[in-house]
Amino acid sequence: MLRKIIFKNAENGAEMNMPVTPPSFEITTDRNMETVNIHAMGDVALLGTDTYKTIKLDFLIPAQKYQFVTVNEIVEPYAYISTFERFKNEGTVLRLIITDTTVNIPVRVQSITYKEQDGSNDLYMSLELCEYKELAAVKIEAAAAASSARAVEAPPATPQTYKIASGDTLGAICRRFYGSAGLAAKLATFNGIKNPNLIRAGSVLRLPDKSKLG
Repeated sequence: MLRKIIFKNAENGAEMNMPVTPPSFEITTDRNMETVNIHAMGDVALLGTDTYKTIKLDFLIPAQKYQFVTVNEIVEPYAYISTFERFKNEGTVLRLIITDTTVNIPVRVQSITYKEQDGSNDLYMSLELCEYKELAAVKIEAAAAASSARAVEAPPATPQTYKIASGDTLGAICRRFYGSAGLAAKLATFNGIKNPNLIRAGSVLRLPDKSKLG
């Protein structure tokens, strides 16, 4: 059965049928494997993720109408070269379709090799294609970003001091250094403050380890 090779532009839907069916095509699919050494077990192969498929195709681009040509009109052979070079340079995503097979793969052109060899003005072109996979965007939630911006300072490992600034409250100071405003009364007791709601700017607080506040 004579198969047709079709390239469909993913951007505008335009299709390009290759004029001659290649005698063969080659598709490579692979999977990453990682070998680790586990004590008493030796080397163990861990299954990784699938790699990108690679496709190799060899085409005859005829300069004249042969009986085996699958298109109605003969296009100047170097027009195909120019088109594929543009696809390569612009990173155009193409869908490779090989009729009567399961091959229907989004690809990009990786390399092009071409030559003339018999004086007929026909071109012999080799294409190497790489499977295209769209990368999924990672969303960062605004709430998570805000939470990260308000990260609590690490609780003091050893007693230290803090000079009270204007506008400070014991609750705010405890939230900042201990992650909980509910420790305000205990911090007041530790510092001999009778009323946790009355603190003076310029006064110095002792900040013990959180475990000492219970």
